[in-house]
Amino acid sequence: MRIALYSGLVSVVIGTITFTLHWSLFDVIAGPLPGYKVLLFPANLTLVYIWHPIFSEELALLDKFGLMMIGQFTLVAGFVGLAVSAFRKVSGAKPK
Repeated sequence: MRIALYSGLVSVVIGTITFTLHWSLFDVIAGPLPGYKVLLFPANLTLVYIWHPIFSEELALLDKFGLMMIGQFTLVAGFVGLAVSAFRKVSGAKPK
């Protein structure tokens, strides 16, 4: 559980840095930041398939960013939690 929560928090920090750089450098580099879609894949996935059908697409930037980071944290922490659980089940290791 601890590994999943830390992974989720790290992914939010990385997502925040990536989003900020992407937002502020879009005009400078004349396009999206390289790696933006990869690093924010969980956030964009939840934004398109979960949040967009629920809310209008005309949300304020900070509202949309908050929803993206909730999705980033949830998907990364959930995936890491499932992966660690599966690894422990296969290897026979017991949680500390």
